[in-house]
Amino acid sequence: NLKNQLLTDHGHNPLMKKVFDVYLCFLQKNQSETALKNVFIALRALIFKFPSTFYEGRADMCSALCYEILKYCNSKLSSIRTEASQLLYFLMRNNFDYTGKKSFVRTHLQVIISVSQLIADVVGIGGTRFQQSLSIINNCANHDRIIKHTTFPSDVKDLTKRIRTVLMATAQMKEHENDPEMLVDLQYSLAKSYASTPELRKTWLDSMARIHVKNGDLSEAAMCYVHVAALVAEYLTRKGMI
Repeated sequence: NLKNQLLTDHGHNPLMKKVFDVYLCFLQKNQSETALKNVFIALRALIFKFPSTFYEGRADMCSALCYEILKYCNSKLSSIRTEASQLLYFLMRNNFDYTGKKSFVRTHLQVIISVSQLIADVVGIGGTRFQQSLSIINNCANHDRIIKHTTFPSDVKDLTKRIRTVLMATAQMKEHENDPEMLVDLQYSLAKSYASTPELRKTWLDSMARIHVKNGDLSEAAMCYVHVAALVAEYLTRKGMI
């Protein structure tokens, strides 16, 4: 039947991709407040019915969803910020349940990567509105009685703390954007803080390389790319792919 077709290859199939793209389109286009709330409800149902699509195999759909939801966590409308924050919490909580209440590593990582990307794409992403959304997510975890005695609340707190660290470091970078050496030092510190997370370390090393290229420091940029290549090689070796 249709549900089985959608679940083929853990949801990573052409049919599910088309269905997901429709949902994503609703998030990417300007909608009324009422329409958006209904889209959020529909997304909850999709995540609940097809969790493997977001938590197994490739991370592209989970990544795209986190990115779009996080944009609404910065909405000018407080009601939309609240709905978006609760949807993001649902995505994390459902991930935690899916792993047998062990972790929500997939969503944790994709949220951090999305925030790192949004910093360049969305003006004011680290402002008061976004900070309020982070507080809502923390409150949801603290008042969720079912997972009160698990690691989930502290893991959520750790995630929001990491997001604030990225936002704070980015604000410092903006202050020193005319000081190339200080800017690269801040980038390096941020990349170093994610030594245990290859995807994020790569994101910030790529950013460092772009700064070096912009300043004409090509040998330094090359060193960043060599470091990225080493990270990728190490990751593939651990996965037994080379």
